[in-house]
Order: sequence, then structure tokens, then C-alpha cells
Amino acid sequence: MQSSIAVRHAVHYTQSEAMTGSALRENFMIEELFSPGGANAVYTHYDRLLLIGVMPYRAAISLGEDVARVVGGEFLLERREMGLINIGGAGIVRADDAVFEVGFQDALYLGMGTRNISFESADPSAPAKFYINSAPAHAAFPARHIRKAEAIELNLGDGQTSNKRTLYQYIHPDVVESCQLLMGMTRLEPGSVWNTMPAHTHDRRMEAYLYFEVPKDAFVVHLMGRPEATGHLIVRNEQAVISPPWSVHCGAGTSSYAFIWSMAGDNKSFKDMDFVPMGDIR
Repeated sequence: MQSSIAVRHAVHYTQSEAMTGSALRENFMIEELFSPGGANAVYTHYDRLLLIGVMPYRAAISLGEDVARVVGGEFLLERREMGLINIGGAGIVRADDAVFEVGFQDALYLGMGTRNISFESADPSAPAKFYINSAPAHAAFPARHIRKAEAIELNLGDGQTSNKRTLYQYIHPDVVESCQLLMGMTRLEPGSVWNTMPAHTHDRRMEAYLYFEVPKDAFVVHLMGRPEATGHLIVRNEQAVISPPWSVHCGAGTSSYAFIWSMAGDNKSFKDMDFVPMGDIR
């Protein structure tokens, strides 16, 4: 099994504003999460969020002692919770005595205390791609398989401003109980390219974006940084961005695309945002 584990430390905004483009990528981008038959993990010091891409091929993949060691536990979810969304072929997740058949764009929540977790593809010729987020937890909540049809669907934006999009809330207080993790998906309509405008920050939570369904010759220009001093990242298909609490997180693509967003921090209030007037973006 191919696997990798990286650690990303927190960065003050004054440091980020002095960084070159390559330094911004090194600190805030994850350029490869999915590798056939492998599991790639990034542990960030922003709210201790763990991002993992698991792509089972012929054999099941388990998250073992190496990942648990990074978070200081005997096993990964000893003091943590986990959410995932499958953006590949049909998959199977085994969590202790439970078995979940997780289809395309289905989500799964696993609570603190789940010890043995493994991931499989139902068909190796169409492998599953499990995008996983894990955050510290203070209580154990039941596991829950959340199908796309069970997510809260919000229609946002307008074609006139090139940001017509549909937002799906999977791990959300009105869908499933969690300690601090929020997770969902946004899909841009054809002809729309802007996401998360007007821009905002939320000082009480960090956020991460996984961009996917980005065509081969396309990319997304992801804006980050303080509203008055933004920088940018060029993001391609199935690459992720770590967004600090002090940073905006928005962008435009050369085509329509989709992304998975996740948050961890002091609260689970999706509306707890500090919006930035369009005229203040620099």
C-alpha cells in the first residue's frame, strides 16, 4: 500500500503575506491526496483537522498505527470523530461490527471510539475515492450513513453573477449529531465559476476545500489571505486547500466544478460568518 503522512503547522497572516507562490502552496495546498491503492494524510495544526484521501484498489485499506501516532492515540478515533464523502466508485466501509455501502457522493459519519476502520472498492475497475476529515471530539455519537438525497440542499447565487450553485449540507446539526465537524459539498452550475461570493471569514473556525470535477485542462484560482491582502493558489482536480480562520476562501474556475468543504472549531453554526464587502477585497 502506498501511503504518506505530512504535518502542516499554523502560519500567521503576516508570514503568509511575505510568502512566494511556491511557499503558499507548500503551506496551504495539498497537491496529491488520492493514489491508487494508497492512503495519504495531512495533519494540520489549524483546529487539529486531519485530511485523508483513501483510494482502495484490489485490497482493503486500514488506517493504522502510523496515523494514530500523529494524533497521539492508540487508534485514530480514540478521541476523534470522522466524516467522509465518496467521490469515486461504490465503496464499502467497515467500522467495528458495522458495514456501510457508501455510493458516489454519499457521506458517512463515524463517532469517537470507533476502533477498527477499513475501506474497500466494490469494483476495483471503478475504485472508490474516500475524502476523509477527522477532528478532535469530546463525546461519542452514533455512526450515520448520509446519502446525497438526505443532505440539506440549498440553491444559491445567480447566473448573472456567474455563481449559481447548489450547496449540500451532509454533516450538519440538522442532519447528524457531531462534536465539531461540519462537512458538505457545493456544485457550480454550467456557466458559473465563482464560489463563496461575497467572501467571508470565520475567526472561530478553520475550513478546508477539496476541489474535484475540475476538467483536465481547467483549474480554479483560489483566493486566500486577509480580505485586504489576498493571495492566490492555482488548484487542479482533486487538490485541497487549508484555509486558516483569518483567511477568505473563495475563487473562480476556468470552467464549472465542485468542491467539498469542511470546518472545525469553536462552534457548529454554519451562519457564523464575517462577510466582507466586495469593495474591501484587495
